Amino acid sequence: MKIKTKLNIGVGLLFIMILVLSVLSGWYINQLKKDTNNILKANYNTLEYSRNMLLALEEINTDPLAFNVFQNHLSKQEANVTEPGEKEATDNVTIHFEALKKDPGNMGLQSSIRKDIAELMQLNMSAIEHKSSVADSTAKRAIMAISVTGMLCFITAFILLVNLPSNIANPVRILTESIREIANQNYKERVHFESRSEFGELAMSFNTMAEKLQEYSESRLDKIIRGKKRIEALIDNMHDAVIGINENKKVLFVNDEALKITGLRKENFVGQLIQDVAVSNDLVRDLIKEMIRQESASAGKTPVKIYADGKESYFEKEIIDINIIPTGEKDSEFIGQVIMLRNITPFKELDLAKTNFLGTVSHEFKTPISSIQMGIQLLENEQIGPLNDEQRNLVNGIREDSGRLLKITSELLNITQVESGIIQLNSKYSDINKIIDDAAKANQSAAEQKQINIQVKIEKELTKIFADAEKTTWVLSNLLSNAIRYSYDNSVVEVDVRSEKDKIRFCVKDFGRGIEPKYLDRIFDRYFRIPGTRKEGTGLGLSISKQIVEAQQGKIAVESQLGAGSQFSFVLPMPEITS
Repeated sequence: MKIKTKLNIGVGLLFIMILVLSVLSGWYINQLKKDTNNILKANYNTLEYSRNMLLALEEINTDPLAFNVFQNHLSKQEANVTEPGEKEATDNVTIHFEALKKDPGNMGLQSSIRKDIAELMQLNMSAIEHKSSVADSTAKRAIMAISVTGMLCFITAFILLVNLPSNIANPVRILTESIREIANQNYKERVHFESRSEFGELAMSFNTMAEKLQEYSESRLDKIIRGKKRIEALIDNMHDAVIGINENKKVLFVNDEALKITGLRKENFVGQLIQDVAVSNDLVRDLIKEMIRQESASAGKTPVKIYADGKESYFEKEIIDINIIPTGEKDSEFIGQVIMLRNITPFKELDLAKTNFLGTVSHEFKTPISSIQMGIQLLENEQIGPLNDEQRNLVNGIREDSGRLLKITSELLNITQVESGIIQLNSKYSDINKIIDDAAKANQSAAEQKQINIQVKIEKELTKIFADAEKTTWVLSNLLSNAIRYSYDNSVVEVDVRSEKDKIRFCVKDFGRGIEPKYLDRIFDRYFRIPGTRKEGTGLGLSISKQIVEAQQGKIAVESQLGAGSQFSFVLPMPEITS
């Protein structure tokens, strides 16, 4: 039976029973009211009239008005005849009263009237008793009918109260638990409702859905396994080392290349916490140090030097966070990380070959350039012979070009030293004033051409610095050269030297056009030149300066505001002894 039908029958039956109970109660109450009204209107009034007539009869001999009172109540009684025999008794009273009016002193007539009134009262009292019994019977029937109907209503309501909630709530609870099992991928869950109600149809639909999900899951399982094995084979055959870990830092997979690099066996790696593996393996410990420090994944892209394949190899490390959006949700969820080691050894070898080539070419260039400059000096010597104006202009042009070539060659030699890692530092206690004077003198001619004033400010307590004086002078000179080049005529370039905690900061500030913010991050890149500037230099000066400063455990930085000038600064460690 349908749930809707059950509800309609149960609630409808209860409604009908309540309606019947109301009708029966009203009907019986009306019957009792009628019986009571009959007693009050008919019999009680007769008894009242008879009593008044008896009282009047007692006063007939003494009160002449008693006849009128008697006649008045007798007339009312004649109009209130309701019971069998009551009319005859009333007529007898009338006959005897008429005779008494003619003979007021006749005691026999008075006695007859009393008997007639007594008979009249007896008739009405018997009627009252009869009607009382009828009303009592009606009341008993009313009580019985109302009690039976009320009991049926109670039984019906009790049955509905006991059965209806469980008939609805229990299937809903069972169905909810089954849906939860399906959500947990338990596709073998089934619901069994024997009834033919809506829940039975719902159970059939649910079971059909579960069977299809189970069939789909089982049919896709083989494809999923093959796909998993395909991915594992792909990862194992990658030339890059790959290590996968879950959100709890447990190793999920590792390919053969990673096993070869780390020197570990697969059974001692997969399934272990990567922190535990790192305890006994220096390479793994170096790979996960950013993860342990909770640094960003992008910070992991740094070359790693590893001895592999019988030689020193270089790998670029990258830690990738894996985030997914679960089905039915909106927020992403972190499920693990992948550590990739990309073999960049061939690129390093090519870079080294390029560096060697640049070093060789630059070294070979210096000899012919020196010969050209010597030839220019000989041509300018008056003992060789005088030069006309056109020849002198040509010689000046050759001198400038050879000077530019020599500068480029020197920068290329410096960059090859930096790249090869064999930059030679001659660090010692050097005079700060001498470093600044040498750098200023090297750029004095260029400053005078543009009428630029170089202002130097040195903190009084600073006299010495532990550094390579020649290379530090070269860095400061390069910064001064750039500042003068990009400054306006008749302007100022400031050189400021001051202490900051355990560091000494050298600042070169100009008031030229400045640098656009989008180029600040690339200003120290090799061969980079700001678009729109004059084609001077090689774009290597700042890159070499950065390498030289960092080789001395220092840092170089730039601050600039477009239209207001730029400030280049580098810091070097404060010497322990400045004497």
